[in-house]
Amino acid sequence: MADITDIKSILYTEKTLGMQEDGVIVVQTSTRMTKTGLKEIFREYFGIVPNNINSLNQNGKRKTFRGVKGKQNDFKKFYVTLPEGAQIESLAV
Repeated sequence: MADITDIKSILYTEKTLGMQEDGVIVVQTSTRMTKTGLKEIFREYFGIVPNNINSLNQNGKRKTFRGVKGKQNDFKKFYVTLPEGAQIESLAV
């Protein structure tokens, strides 16, 4: 079952801020999150049923830090299209 703690962050970049004007929110989550789980979270916590949800698996970057090779965590990005006129007040910039 999906939980609100699976949502890591809302992404705020130049591209995503432009998408927010069109009613699309970009959410970064853990890799175990599903579309139906995210839809359930939006319905329960925000009171909004999204029109469309697209997902993207993002692999972590490989990095070297002080000579030690490592890898950043993998995550999932969801592009959530909200109904026209709907807005989440706590996410507004």
